[in-house]
Amino acid sequence: MSEWNSTAGAAQAAAELIARMVAAVELTPLVAVSSMDRTGRVHFWNRACFDMYGISVEEAQGRDYGSLVWPVDGSDGYGDVLECVWRDGKPSQPRDWRVQTANGRQLWTYSTLLPIHLGGVLQQVCRMDVDITARKRQEAALQLAAQVFENSPDAILLTDQRRLVLSVNRAYSDVTGYTLPDMLGQPLAAHRGGIEDEEHYRQVWAAMDKDGHWQGEIGAQHKDGRRYPAWLSLRAIRDGSNDISNYMLMLSDISARKKTEEHTRHLAEHDFLTDLPNRVLLLDRLSLALASARRKGSMLALLFLDLDRFKYINDTLGHAAGDQLLQEVAARLVKCVRGVDTVSRQGGDEFVILLAEIGGIEQAAHVADTILQAISQDYMLEGQRVSVSVSIGISLFPGDGDDIETLTRNADLAMYSAKDGGRSRFRFFDPEMNARAMERVGVENALRQALKKRQFQLAFDPVIEIGGGRVAGAEALLRWRHPEQGLLLPERFLGAAEDSGLIRPIGAWVLRQACREARRWNAAGRPMAVAVNLSMAEFTQKDLAAQVRAALARHALPPERLELEVTEATLMRQGGAAQETLQALRALGVHLTIDNFGTGYSHLGQMKDYPVDKLKIDRSFLTDLDGEGSENAAVVGAIIAMAHSLHMKVAAEGVETAAQLDFLRRHGCDQYQGRQAGAAAGPDALPGASRG
Repeated sequence: MSEWNSTAGAAQAAAELIARMVAAVELTPLVAVSSMDRTGRVHFWNRACFDMYGISVEEAQGRDYGSLVWPVDGSDGYGDVLECVWRDGKPSQPRDWRVQTANGRQLWTYSTLLPIHLGGVLQQVCRMDVDITARKRQEAALQLAAQVFENSPDAILLTDQRRLVLSVNRAYSDVTGYTLPDMLGQPLAAHRGGIEDEEHYRQVWAAMDKDGHWQGEIGAQHKDGRRYPAWLSLRAIRDGSNDISNYMLMLSDISARKKTEEHTRHLAEHDFLTDLPNRVLLLDRLSLALASARRKGSMLALLFLDLDRFKYINDTLGHAAGDQLLQEVAARLVKCVRGVDTVSRQGGDEFVILLAEIGGIEQAAHVADTILQAISQDYMLEGQRVSVSVSIGISLFPGDGDDIETLTRNADLAMYSAKDGGRSRFRFFDPEMNARAMERVGVENALRQALKKRQFQLAFDPVIEIGGGRVAGAEALLRWRHPEQGLLLPERFLGAAEDSGLIRPIGAWVLRQACREARRWNAAGRPMAVAVNLSMAEFTQKDLAAQVRAALARHALPPERLELEVTEATLMRQGGAAQETLQALRALGVHLTIDNFGTGYSHLGQMKDYPVDKLKIDRSFLTDLDGEGSENAAVVGAIIAMAHSLHMKVAAEGVETAAQLDFLRRHGCDQYQGRQAGAAAGPDALPGASRG
């Protein structure tokens, strides 16, 4: 026992025991094994210690262990564990330590301390360390990756190689509304990665299969159904064998960026004062409009506008008033054109208007005249009432040029011609066009005066019952007693009335006057219905039924004494809306007639859906009725027969000859109008024309 009680002998015996243990379990290449006595001096130091710490056996032997390896940040309690082993004589629990060595190495170790007893006495503590630095780095990298993944501002989705969702980060849930429980384990195709279009989705994954990555702008959809612009990036992740192990999707909501881009583009393309398109945007739209006009063979107009007396207003009232005037002018100009047209400010007091796909020069003239009237209305600037006018030059494609430069130059020249002609007017580049347009504008202005000065009057065309020759009613016909040109028929002025929008107030006057006359006939003992034609513009008014009701009430006319005529072409163009309008009118108790039947490309089968009382055969079918075998004779006969089968009356207009009347009588036509009707009715059949 004296041998074991000797300190040196005990330490040597303990070290030899440790060496035999290490060799027995073949730990040498894997585990750094060392031992120390209570004073901390090293007694055993294997080859693995040298490999791990870079300190040889000779350097370590007899040295204080704490001078060779010591704990660094985060390794509190390193000495306490050793002290517990010496005190309790029991092995320590394995744990991780971050240590530094005497030669400057820093590493992580997984360590266990074992007490070594000889002869019942604790002689040394054996330390077993495994280098886990690589594992710790991997853990740190994984932890960092997890933090990056979770805290990334970009929405990230991760799938496995089968494209089944493994994870989504917080940003993905914030951007898309879908949380991990919504997505986990689902195929990516169920959400399309934000790509709504099926064909686009297939194209994206075709690129992924080919290149392993894809990125681009898409229109994504939030879980709540809201759509938003997004930037999508897809990438395949490969393992060590270069096989695809995962797919990563990154999604960014770029709504704010798009708004900024749109705002920047808007500033670059619009005038800062009026917010109208500037020269840059106008040229772009003009280029597109020209290309479309060439392709479709349509016409467009370019209007150059220059304010008259603007410099005087700017100089006398100041630039603030001048700016206010320009803003008000811009607002008025926008109201004078359609949504498809472009109003642009070129700088100063110059404006340019692009009228796309116009129907003819009359439309351009009408817009120009509307602008003249709108701009000439007074303005309140700096507390003062101010008036201003505008001069307008107009060029037309294709007649006045086939390119932007030519059209622009010619419109500019026409504008200066308007100024030279006295200002506050418009001029076409082509003198002949200018003369025709001015004539149309003159007619429009005269029509306005005609309404004010009550120059319109009604004539009445009698409607005769074929069976008994009785006057059943009369059709109201509009006439204009022009102060200079005499009595004008509708074909001289209705076109201008329709283009200018005056057809509605004129039509309302006709309706009221016709009701007044019919009431007068009734009071005179001649109860007859009066027929009034409705134009397309009148028929499409939302308050048409209310206007008719008001006219009947104003003149105390029973509704069955009013007959409203709508052309077949009007019904065909209105489609389903026509039936609703007719139903509303029928509910008032008035009679409804389809005028000019046979010219609107419909057929009698369609008429059964309309609450119509009568068809009027168009006068064009009354020619060549002498022979029963003529084409017109067959058509007229068929119309009469089928209309009667639908419980409708049939009238024919434009009956000029006895032969025509005889044909209609033989085929059962109910009523007729025309020269023969006037002769049958006699000169006293109807009272004279009424004037407004």
